Amino acid sequence: MPITSKTFVRSTALLLLVGLLALMGIVGTTLWLVERTQVYFNEVVEAREARGAAVDLLKLLQDAETSQRGYIITLDQQYLDPYLEALPRIDETVAQLEAVLRPYPQAAEPMQQLREDITFKLAEMSRTIDLIRADDRAEAVELIRTDAGKEAMDRSRAFFDALITAADDRLNQGVLDQRNTASLLRIISIIGALVIFAVIGGAIWAVLNYTQELANARRAVEQANAGLEERVRERTADLGKANEEIQRFAYIVTHDLRAPLVNIMGFTAELENSVEEVRAFMEGQEASADDPVASQARLAATEDLPEAITFIRAATRKMDGLINAILKISREGRRQLKPEPVELAEVVETSANAVHHQVADGDGTIETDIRVGQLITDRLSLEQILGNMLDNAVKYREPGRPLRVDIRARHVPGNRVVIEVEDNGRGIADTDHERVFELFRRSGSQNNPGEGIGLAHVRTMVRSLGGDVTLTSQLGEGTTFIINLPRDSRGFLGRLGA
Repeated sequence: MPITSKTFVRSTALLLLVGLLALMGIVGTTLWLVERTQVYFNEVVEAREARGAAVDLLKLLQDAETSQRGYIITLDQQYLDPYLEALPRIDETVAQLEAVLRPYPQAAEPMQQLREDITFKLAEMSRTIDLIRADDRAEAVELIRTDAGKEAMDRSRAFFDALITAADDRLNQGVLDQRNTASLLRIISIIGALVIFAVIGGAIWAVLNYTQELANARRAVEQANAGLEERVRERTADLGKANEEIQRFAYIVTHDLRAPLVNIMGFTAELENSVEEVRAFMEGQEASADDPVASQARLAATEDLPEAITFIRAATRKMDGLINAILKISREGRRQLKPEPVELAEVVETSANAVHHQVADGDGTIETDIRVGQLITDRLSLEQILGNMLDNAVKYREPGRPLRVDIRARHVPGNRVVIEVEDNGRGIADTDHERVFELFRRSGSQNNPGEGIGLAHVRTMVRSLGGDVTLTSQLGEGTTFIINLPRDSRGFLGRLGA
């Protein structure tokens, strides 16, 4: 099943989401397990410290008791050394044990009982030793036989045994908890790794399939482009031939029309001379009111015929202008365009200088802002395009205000340039923005000479260079012509010539 761009984006986003959730799960679980491991570790440490303190305290008490009994039996002073060494350490160890058990409120009462028993036992041992030293052995033995010290010691041993057993249980449980935590962490890591591997595998699969689809699409586009370029080349050649035929036909037609038009104009001139002679003759004759035919002949010779010849003259002049315009377009169409390096600023300056005196006569100005360097195009066509634009600006200026023309040029995307010719002339009505580019069409009042071929010719030349021309205008405010051209017309002109 082909992977579309939307499917690829969705699947990739889903895989990334799954991978992110898996990673977050692994991180979160790892942090929780690490925290639990730390708790278990702290509990094990506390249990170990409590067990160690209990074992040490029990050993010290046992050493002190053994040393006391040995001294009582042997009366040898050296048997008291362990007792004397144990006494200061017993207090330290009791304090250490209390510190370890302080976080546990349930141990407070047993710990208090332990301290009392230890205090009692130590007091008993100290009393018996003092009695022995005072050579009162019988009373010392009697004090021991009361078993009060033995009971205190038994309670202490019971406390130590319970505490050591609880600590051992806590140590064993802590080790088990840590082992379980490590096992769970291992399982979570393995599952997370499998999920991440699956996500990566799915992403790689999606990318490879999408890349394959793109490669297939690119090959299809290349094949289509190859065929399209061939078809475009064929169509362009056909259009070029058809255009040449049309231009040749227009040239032949206009050339053939000119011959009878010249005859008409010549015979009209002879007819005009003859009418002048007839009119001069008729004006020299006396008018007879009794002869209506003579009156009508006189009227025809002096008024009707001269007026008709004037109309014929105007019509033939107009037709001659149209034929000349068509011939001009036909000749331009047959001209071979020659792409060459052209400095746009230089062409603009030359075109502006050509109309400078006409603009300056009305206190007008031409401003330029050319931000484009060299173009590769047909110089003559570019000069004619700009010249026609400037001629129109001068011809259709708004009376009563100085003419201002701004010529701007800038680069635009697609390796193209835009040339704008803006004037503050009389403007063009909205309905005529496209009409003015049609052959023999003009806008506004026709108080200036012209056949209506200028802008049509401009559009033809611009399109022959691979560009287009449009305009924006406000009636009474001015017009801006926008010319869009390729920076390098060789590719376009080459296709036209193929």
